[in-house]
Amino acid sequence: MTVQQISVFVENKSGALAQIMSELAAGGINMRALSIAETRDFGVLRFIADDEGKAAELLKSAGYIMSITPVLAVLVKDEPGSFAKALRALADAGIDVEYTYAFLTSNPGNACMIFRVADNELTEKVFRDAGVLLASKSDLV
Repeated sequence: MTVQQISVFVENKSGALAQIMSELAAGGINMRALSIAETRDFGVLRFIADDEGKAAELLKSAGYIMSITPVLAVLVKDEPGSFAKALRALADAGIDVEYTYAFLTSNPGNACMIFRVADNELTEKVFRDAGVLLASKSDLV
């Protein structure tokens, strides 16, 4: 099952990230997960929000360049080897991971991994066959 990730281009200057977060906070948007990748001039903020539709509207109306991308969320045991198991299943199936990031959930003993891959449906099948638990948006709290 996919969840919707928002990606925002952020100018790499002091206060730019704080401004985005302030605007989302003022709109009542709560972050579930986030990742930032940066280059010299700009960064890409990727996040899962409690209300991605409202978050997207707020960002667009504020003039930010953004997109919404379906990504896979999986639950892994918060113990050594769980992430390796998920990655091994993908490697054995010949699936490349574009990027991934992790966060802890309120579900004790589990972490959540976000995966961006080329083929979500195939990857879901590979995960299921390997016993890797797919997460829904409700699992991300």
